[in-house]
Amino acid sequence: MERIRHYIGVEVEVEISGKTTFAGILIDTGLDVIILFDGQQFLYIPLLHVHNLKEKNLKEITAATPESLPFQNENEDISYRKVLNNAKGRFLEIFVTGNRSIHGYVTNVLNDYIVFFSPVYKTMFVSMQHLKWLTPYTNQLTPYTLDHDKLPVVPSSISLHRSFEDQLKKYKNQLVVFDMGDHPNKVGVLKNVSSNIIELITANGESMFLKMSHIKTIHIP
Repeated sequence: MERIRHYIGVEVEVEISGKTTFAGILIDTGLDVIILFDGQQFLYIPLLHVHNLKEKNLKEITAATPESLPFQNENEDISYRKVLNNAKGRFLEIFVTGNRSIHGYVTNVLNDYIVFFSPVYKTMFVSMQHLKWLTPYTNQLTPYTLDHDKLPVVPSSISLHRSFEDQLKKYKNQLVVFDMGDHPNKVGVLKNVSSNIIELITANGESMFLKMSHIKTIHIP
């Protein structure tokens, strides 16, 4: 980590999980997160998903780096969990699965997942393990330019368990959607959750077994 800190203030290229590459000025590093500025916005990337980082040969960013950071005070040590806690109530774009990002805001940070409110999906549970990056909105815009009264920033009133798996167990015998329904086998009635294995009854009545550790998001339609 100390070696990476030598690149603070330098334009770098970062490859993360999913063969996604970002370029930006390295603003800060923590034990488990790095911050880039790409000339327009900040990117908070958990080190868990960083595959490699190198100095960029052709420097392209000419915009001045903002003096203050969205989610921490000056000289404050950063961590992934601290960033998520400080982000509560702030409009964000997060990237979790496939090529789809989600817009909204964090309401709660639990042991291994966050509660995220999206105007499209409403309340979602997002595995911290699978959250690849987040970007704070840099202006007064709201997601989809919705009026604030249609997107109130309020804590979730849902009762919450500390773990992602225990939270899912609450919805036994209910219709659930995993990973924003990116596959038909990830939508169905939850029958059981045990020892990291989920049993789901799909639309055609078949039992489908999924590994809990591969589930990125949960929402209840």
